[in-house]
Amino acid sequence: MRSIRSTMTRAFHPLRKKPITVSPPKHTLANDGPVDEEICPGYNSKKFYPARPGDVLNNCYQILVKVGWGSSSTVWFARDMQGSCDEPESVVALKITNTVSHMDDGEREIEECISTTNPSHRGRALFRTFSECFEISGPQGRHLCLAYEPMREPIWLFQRRFQNATLPLPLIKGYIRFLLTGLDYLHTECNAVHYDLKLDNIMVTFEDPTVLSDFMDTQLDDPMEYKLDHTGRPVYRCRNDFGPLRKLRSIPKIVDFGLSTKLEPEDGRGIYPIQPDHYRAPEVILGCGWDTSADIWNLGVLLWDMIEGTELFQQIYDAQGRYAPEAHLAEMIALLGPPPPELITKAQSMLSYKWPEEVKREDGKMCESPVEYFGGPFFDKHGKFLHDDLIPNRKLAETVPSLDEKERENFLSFATKMLAWLPQERETARQLVEHPFLQLK
Repeated sequence: MRSIRSTMTRAFHPLRKKPITVSPPKHTLANDGPVDEEICPGYNSKKFYPARPGDVLNNCYQILVKVGWGSSSTVWFARDMQGSCDEPESVVALKITNTVSHMDDGEREIEECISTTNPSHRGRALFRTFSECFEISGPQGRHLCLAYEPMREPIWLFQRRFQNATLPLPLIKGYIRFLLTGLDYLHTECNAVHYDLKLDNIMVTFEDPTVLSDFMDTQLDDPMEYKLDHTGRPVYRCRNDFGPLRKLRSIPKIVDFGLSTKLEPEDGRGIYPIQPDHYRAPEVILGCGWDTSADIWNLGVLLWDMIEGTELFQQIYDAQGRYAPEAHLAEMIALLGPPPPELITKAQSMLSYKWPEEVKREDGKMCESPVEYFGGPFFDKHGKFLHDDLIPNRKLAETVPSLDEKERENFLSFATKMLAWLPQERETARQLVEHPFLQLK
């Protein structure tokens, strides 16, 4: 597989190919509050690898600074000490997963599929896939490590570089074109569904190599603070602020395929619950089965996060903070009109369907069907919605106040082609790229 490297030519040049001494932090953190991954629900210290700056993994990657974290991994910028001494120093983003599980195999397989299926397709370059993977031993088992191209930051953080924390509309249009080109590759060439599209999982490239070089130099001078958790594992405070933009040359890429799946070649459909709550497609909630068009719905909802800096659906949680599918559907009805009879009929026909295997809900309950998982049914035998009292007084046109009348009309024309109730009525990524809303004047 082709290696992806970020060239370093400044202070790192004379240090290449041998481990460097990393200074201890000047300050330690107090143990009176959670730091980074410790705030994740169900945090289990024993599942995380006890990484420390200066460690050399797989005899070739020296980790230096933690730049990301989640419930199942931490991400570090590391020196790549492979290759000839005449080659410039390079850096990778090294994702160190929690103790190895069967899900790691799926992530590797999807990324290998994306990387190799059709490299000539323009959309291939819009995905960040690993350049190398290996396993390391930790106190509690094996950990999968994936080496990636280092990138600047996720879109949610990138937005903060701009006035009012909002990307300029021409830039948003360009980014949407990139993302659709990537999804066209994923759907048509790989027959795969990402199904976890959110601002965290869209990252932008560095606009200039000097941004990364300067950042790494500062990390040597000012080591990360850390604390020891209740098990004695070191938890370092993430460093991911690369400063103001120097140029407008960043490209968005889709990342994180831990939940992605390949569909069967012939009319394959998924059956289990997918997608983050805010971006969940109606056919998923109704248990009708889903395919690549679920990603199109997901991206359609995500457009509001990018343009308005707020989520389209405002009432998807109840007073206790639990996901409320009936309220989510009610808001879809308010914004998009009632679902077509065809979808309701399909949902009714699936009421007695049971999954081959039970699925654990967020509250820990094991569920054997979509009805049990999401709390349906949501329509009576005549197709009437059972929760009319939850339908808010909201109009789709009122959800994009930042756009002028003409842009709003073009945008809503574009977005509604992605937010069709029926999956088969949503336009494909390839069709959407040609929409007038995305044509730059």
